Amino acid sequence: MTTDSRARVRQAVLFDLDGTLVDSETNYFEAGRELLAGQGVDGFSWEDHLWSVGVSTRETVTHWKERYALGPSVDDLLAEKNRRYLELARTNTRTYPEMRRFVELLHGAGVPMAVASGSSRAAIDAILDGTGLGGFMTATVSADEVPAGKPAPDVFLEAARRLGAPAAGCVVLEDAVPGVLAAHAAGMRCIAVPFLKEQADDPAFVAAELLFPGGQAEFTATAAYSWLTGGG
Repeated sequence: MTTDSRARVRQAVLFDLDGTLVDSETNYFEAGRELLAGQGVDGFSWEDHLWSVGVSTRETVTHWKERYALGPSVDDLLAEKNRRYLELARTNTRTYPEMRRFVELLHGAGVPMAVASGSSRAAIDAILDGTGLGGFMTATVSADEVPAGKPAPDVFLEAARRLGAPAAGCVVLEDAVPGVLAAHAAGMRCIAVPFLKEQADDPAFVAAELLFPGGQAEFTATAAYSWLTGGG
């Protein structure tokens, strides 16, 4: 690796968590289905769930409260959704293998990394502890800790602040349109790995600096690392 490449790879890398680093959407779906069933809403489907991919948990339950005319407060619904999710997340979350390899490559090169997620603080900590990814991350930020969730840039800007990195020196990995929009709104570059491959031609994904249109099936640590060290 040349001196220039060493300098380039030392930029900060910010990861979305759910659907990007870890395969957790089925856990979110099941937690939401259980919550809604308990409120008398039957037939909540995977297709219904897909609306919330890339959206913070608070925004999701706010949407459900309005859509299904739920009685409990947003805070109560949020607490219940998080409780159900955490029960699943602690034992039923797997890391995407190529993402773990990418994290290990970055760690070996001394690249500062952070997780910036729409999930709750408790959910982030449970997943990172359970998967062993937490030891690689210098900082973690929940959307609950900033004024607005994605597509607002707040969560990424706060992650950069905690790393002491300029926004222009950060690269974001994202699986959802709101996250890609948030990365660019923050003035950061983005590697996009669409969770929903059929959305890969969305203008937000097309505008990403590096796009793996086939999603996790196409993403490789080697390709992402090569882009990052080659002037990405």
